[in-house]
Amino acid sequence: MSPSTHDPVSPQEDASLLLDPGQLVRDASRHLFLTGKGGVGKTSHACALALALAESGRSVLLVSTDPASNLSQVLGTPVSAEPTEVIGAPGLRAMNVDPEAATRTYRETALEPLRSLLSDADLLQVEEQLSGACTTEIATFDAFTSLLADPQAWGGPDHVVFDTAPTGHTLRLLQLPAAWTGFLERSPQGASCLGPAAGQDTQRVRFQAALATLQDPSATTLYLVTRPEATSLSEAARTSVEFAALGITNQRLIVNGLFLARDQGDPLALALEAGSREALNTLPTSLTRLPRMESPLRFRSPVGLEAVRELHRSQGADPPATSPAELPTGLPELPDLVDELARSDSGLVMVMGKGGVGKTSLAAAIAVGLADRGHRVHLATTDPAAHLDSTLPEAVEGIRVSRINPEEESRIYRERVMRTRGGDLDDAGRALLAEDLESPCTEEVAVFQAFSRLVSQARREWVVLDTAPTGHTLLLMDTAGAYHREVMRTARTGGGRVTTPLMRLQDPEMTRILLATLPESTPVEEARSLQEDLRRAGIEPWAWVVNRSLAAAHPTDPLLVHRGAEELPLLDRVQTELARRVAVVPWLLEPPVGASALRNLAGTPASTLTEQAGTG
Repeated sequence: MSPSTHDPVSPQEDASLLLDPGQLVRDASRHLFLTGKGGVGKTSHACALALALAESGRSVLLVSTDPASNLSQVLGTPVSAEPTEVIGAPGLRAMNVDPEAATRTYRETALEPLRSLLSDADLLQVEEQLSGACTTEIATFDAFTSLLADPQAWGGPDHVVFDTAPTGHTLRLLQLPAAWTGFLERSPQGASCLGPAAGQDTQRVRFQAALATLQDPSATTLYLVTRPEATSLSEAARTSVEFAALGITNQRLIVNGLFLARDQGDPLALALEAGSREALNTLPTSLTRLPRMESPLRFRSPVGLEAVRELHRSQGADPPATSPAELPTGLPELPDLVDELARSDSGLVMVMGKGGVGKTSLAAAIAVGLADRGHRVHLATTDPAAHLDSTLPEAVEGIRVSRINPEEESRIYRERVMRTRGGDLDDAGRALLAEDLESPCTEEVAVFQAFSRLVSQARREWVVLDTAPTGHTLLLMDTAGAYHREVMRTARTGGGRVTTPLMRLQDPEMTRILLATLPESTPVEEARSLQEDLRRAGIEPWAWVVNRSLAAAHPTDPLLVHRGAEELPLLDRVQTELARRVAVVPWLLEPPVGASALRNLAGTPASTLTEQAGTG
């Protein structure tokens, strides 16, 4: 088991672009954003960078804008909506921009000036207007812009490190300063979710200051975090271009999880090393010019300050000797779940979870498996990053594929509203209505209506939904709850029987929620938290899928063996404490891309095996 002679580093001609961890500290601007596809290591490297800056003598505020933040687990310190000193790291404070807390504060600020002016009934109506996901987004955005626009906010730290939500959500957040600045300039009356119009001049100034800060390369640095995998690198490249279009041009790249095989007889280890090397040799064009840091795969998860520090050391430590993992007995696989789903003629499958856990691959595999078992399937995604096209690039009989595109849905919604409501208005009224529909809040309503149509279709066929990362999806669920409450209040006064999308999501005969996770402590904890959020909404998850298990892949490479052994307590906890049903998917030699690979993941239908036996 001699170490490989291959070194997964960059081509020689790119050596001038390589950054050592010390340069990240020496060259740090005041605002540092880390973004990328879910699961690439944004939080780990944000914590490592913030810790390194603090240990160099700077004052640092580490901020998570991810609704599914896991700073507390990684740092080993309780983190809340207020800056908290990180135990064992003088000079470092951390906080979450908690959407619920931010929304409560924002709503109260908006309502307070109106309490002496409006009746209780009118106040209740305004409060209901401020209860949707759009207000949650604006409240989060409001806290975010205060950190950008006011250098003295939260104690005036030397550096603010932002651990952001997965790419699509972050793009939306960083687009909002420009979107709201333009909207307020065009519409002096503003929108209800921004609160009273009297305060909007102050907001306009803040939005403009935030936008100027984002576009100032001396003030803001954007780190694109990626894995050495084609889909992750492709998204990083696309994101780089989109951020540049926003004027955010000071960009760098962190390639996380590069692997060097220690056992030349382990096919999985060799495949991982070859993938790392190939990824660096074929970087997308928009990434080749970016300075980058390369971080090797570590033998332990980056949880706790010592493990976090290790991320900014050039080489990872060798793993301790570990016996190969023995999986718990009786763990089902994904084909078992697909077989059980296929016993029904229709329904809704929602694959939910943190970004980067493989939701898209699992959703596509389930759709292919159901189609192979004779069902008509609509495979759709609500993820702004939309990876379905690259996961299932070819047509499959029995499956139609779609995407809820926020821009397209907003356009359709605006046209429909102008057609149905604008016909009775004069020119001035139509102009005012069109202006109001340009509000970024319109997107929330449009996306929810498209989602509702998918839910309704599940009464007649199978709808398999690849959802956006957890926080984004929970905002969609919040919208479903707000809509449900409004419809039920109207039904009580007007009579009649109604069925809302939330009621269908709560129906276990119609909706099966699959929680996707990885066999690591933080993703499992986040899936558990998501399960609790769903239960509070009256939605019971149907099954858990633990994806990319090294223990289930049975490697022999010592680093992979050690990481596989670390999975066993987590797999046992999921099976015995957390999940009603569970399936474990092994780490595959190649990503499951294309119908054939997805078919292997979902399993061959029993009817096909019978036919093969009869003709053999």
